[in-house]
Amino acid sequence: MEAKAVNLAITLPQLLRRRNSSPDVPEDVLTEHFNDPNWDFSTPSASASTTSFDDKGQTCSWPDTSYRSSDIETSSYTSSSASPTRPSKLDLREATLHNVNEDSPYAEVRAAVPNYDDPSMPVNTFRTWFLGITLSVILSGLNHFFTSRWPSVAISALIAQLVALPAGKFLEWALPTTKFKTLGFTWSLNPGPFNVKEHTVITVMANAVYSDTYATTIFSAQRVFYNQNPPVGYQLLLSLSSQMIGYAWAGIARQLLIWPASMIWPSSLVSCALLNTLNRNWGKKETKHISREKFFLLVAVGGTLWYFVPGYLFTGLSVFSWACWIAPQNQTVNTLFGYNTGLGLGFLTFDWSMISWLGSPLVSPWWTEVNIFATFVIIYWVIAPIMYFKNALFTAYLPVSASTAFDNTGLPYNISAIITPEGLFDEDLYKAYSPLYMSVTLQLAYGTQFAVITAVVVHTFLWYRYDIMRQFRRSIKDEQDVHARMMSAYKEVPTWWYGAIFVVAFVFGVVAIEIFPTQFPVWALILALAIGFVFVIPIGIIRAVTNQLPALNVLAEVVAGYALPGRPVGAMVFKTFGFVPTYQTMFFLNDLKIGHYQKIPPRVMFMAQVVASTLAVFVCVGVQEWQFSNIADFCMPDQKDGFICNDISTFATAAIIWGGIGPRRLFSPGAMYNWVLYFFLIGALLPIPFYFLARRYPTSFWRYVNIPVCFAGLAQLPPATGINYSSWAMVGCFFQWFIRRYHFRWWLRFNYILSAGLDIGVSVGMVLVFFILQYPKGGFNLNWWGNTVWQTTFDAMGTPRLFPNGTFGPTEWA
Repeated sequence: MEAKAVNLAITLPQLLRRRNSSPDVPEDVLTEHFNDPNWDFSTPSASASTTSFDDKGQTCSWPDTSYRSSDIETSSYTSSSASPTRPSKLDLREATLHNVNEDSPYAEVRAAVPNYDDPSMPVNTFRTWFLGITLSVILSGLNHFFTSRWPSVAISALIAQLVALPAGKFLEWALPTTKFKTLGFTWSLNPGPFNVKEHTVITVMANAVYSDTYATTIFSAQRVFYNQNPPVGYQLLLSLSSQMIGYAWAGIARQLLIWPASMIWPSSLVSCALLNTLNRNWGKKETKHISREKFFLLVAVGGTLWYFVPGYLFTGLSVFSWACWIAPQNQTVNTLFGYNTGLGLGFLTFDWSMISWLGSPLVSPWWTEVNIFATFVIIYWVIAPIMYFKNALFTAYLPVSASTAFDNTGLPYNISAIITPEGLFDEDLYKAYSPLYMSVTLQLAYGTQFAVITAVVVHTFLWYRYDIMRQFRRSIKDEQDVHARMMSAYKEVPTWWYGAIFVVAFVFGVVAIEIFPTQFPVWALILALAIGFVFVIPIGIIRAVTNQLPALNVLAEVVAGYALPGRPVGAMVFKTFGFVPTYQTMFFLNDLKIGHYQKIPPRVMFMAQVVASTLAVFVCVGVQEWQFSNIADFCMPDQKDGFICNDISTFATAAIIWGGIGPRRLFSPGAMYNWVLYFFLIGALLPIPFYFLARRYPTSFWRYVNIPVCFAGLAQLPPATGINYSSWAMVGCFFQWFIRRYHFRWWLRFNYILSAGLDIGVSVGMVLVFFILQYPKGGFNLNWWGNTVWQTTFDAMGTPRLFPNGTFGPTEWA
């Protein structure tokens, strides 16, 4: 039945007055969703309709709002039999307990994911594997090739997602429909129309290889900084081990982090929204209003064309530090308002890549963005400048924000000056050179990441201890939401598959560290894996609910420094096994949630992920071997084509800081940076009062305070600066709070499509600018005021507040 249109002509003050500060929330709903900040308890007090919770025998007031039928999302599935009559996805901001049987209880999920399935759709097809493998090889190879170049370019998995659909439709047209019979199975190169499930699996394979194989950074650092030449067999075994262990852990965690409806995984919703939008009306015309497909195309093309302006023609629009342009040699102004090595006070940038540095602000829930930005203001816009202008711990001799370490002359720390030819730390060389100094933002960055480690554990225990125990006793058939019920129709992946992956990957790791002198014993491998495994569930809950990914690399570095003192190569390997498997688990779980929403058979998902990741390892190792053999002066500071390997320099510097100089000299009692360790205690204590405040006032803003998110969101600082956080929070709150609350219908239809279009526009724009204007014949440079005004400031040059008379700091150190 067609819903009647409602008059939405209402002023903002009226809308604000309609909010009820003390909503009538049934006690059972409150108990069920107390630890779920994405559940909206707020309801208007005026003109509300009463909806009965039949299974609870209680009532609750909900907004009496209707929408036009043209706004209801239609299916991207071709089978009409799979689309029964169902209620509008737009009638409630959060679904009632009765309607949870018909659709997801979360508006974000209803906006992106259809609530029905067609199990007869072919998924495990030749087209899926051919396109998935081809795109995975191309994506992993190109991204690894350009990772070591400055300026770099990354080809987003969204581009592969965009290319896959026309490529699939082409194969649908070109391939023969002849059926074959092999080992009792009947199959065809072309089983019918290319469908959204095939597109989903291809996208998942691209997601699996988009991020680089992290272990290759170890091998580059060994060659460049430690004069070692690791054999290819060692490289492949160590890479496969560190990449694949996370898949085994995902099999353990899926019961808690994938099946429950409350684990929404916001980033997966963007992929789902784009997949369904692209497939829904392929080749069809929209007559009533602008279609999602046309809207997406306009945003993507507009974003691509616009990137040429801040990315090439007028780069000052990207680094829009206008205050520094007015006073380029005023150190105080550049410290406060600079976007490069300053604190980035301000909100203006015209570059989406700057705004989305932390991830798309149109994806994270608004309360997450408020948590992060509020913490950022307190720590980096209040505490940091106070420390800097008071020259605490000699910070005024350095830029206020820098991700590199410095020596006692204010120059970047030279790690080669304190290591032996064998790659070991030499204390005598260290005493003859300089102690290590960190900028004020780098000190605070380490502190906040120390805090997130203990905050995650305490927060998870307080809020989710009962859910964890209850969930591990349930199967997917016990889940209540529509998506879990539909997924129960498909065979789950046997647990022993995940166990086999772990055993093989672990053996590969042991063999790798034993056949090559890595300074890394087997007991250290077990310790590193244990650290990562302990945090899978806590970090997974934070990621699934808030879209934030707490950093574990700092914890791995600290433990490596104490466990393997004086062994920088061993510290690099420890760091890799200490957090890469955990991160791989998060990426695999995110893709499993995409498969869950899109109704992909779990066994197909498993094979697609494993095959793509395995191929990516061979491709990345092969590309790196080719680069070192064929590119002159590869990873040297003066490499003529820009292949200077900035990421490897940062990685090697961290290794010498933690595995060479070691945390004992930097953070132990009596050391210069010992105060940073108190953040462990701060992180453990802060969640407690906010938990009890939320228990005492369950419908107040206290339930939105999430301490792990507060600290985890600051992991990008530095090299990120204030403008990346302020612009991200400003745009995010506009769309995720104002538009969602007061223009819900538009938000429901276009928000995630807008996010995907902007991301793809920037990605394509970066590729075009690089290959058309920057790469050919050394590049074509536009040398004019709009591109140089921000480069001649103290901020861009990293000018400190004070200059030493020779050296600064203590005269003796150990």
